[in-house]
Amino acid sequence: MYAVVKTGGKQYRVVAGEKIKVEQIPADVGAEITLDQVLMVGEGESVQIGAPLVAGAKVTAKVIAHGRHAKVNIFKMRRRKHYQKHQGHRQNYTELEIAGISS
Repeated sequence: MYAVVKTGGKQYRVVAGEKIKVEQIPADVGAEITLDQVLMVGEGESVQIGAPLVAGAKVTAKVIAHGRHAKVNIFKMRRRKHYQKHQGHRQNYTELEIAGISS
């Protein structure tokens, strides 16, 4: 069984037992959270598609860790103008382990 959930403005296809990195969620490490914005649930040939959400469906997950992604380097330059700008960004994330999917 799999599901498509929406969190942090992005959509993720999840399966029970899978680990995913999502936008940072304010929850303690080891806490159980519920993702209730389920857009689609599928099992074999049967698929339930929400309009926009599947009624009564939810995904439970356990918070494993918080961290920061690898650095994204931004470099801007204007040729012949002696202009160079260096900037970097590291996005925060929360690592989740999907415990179960219920519909």
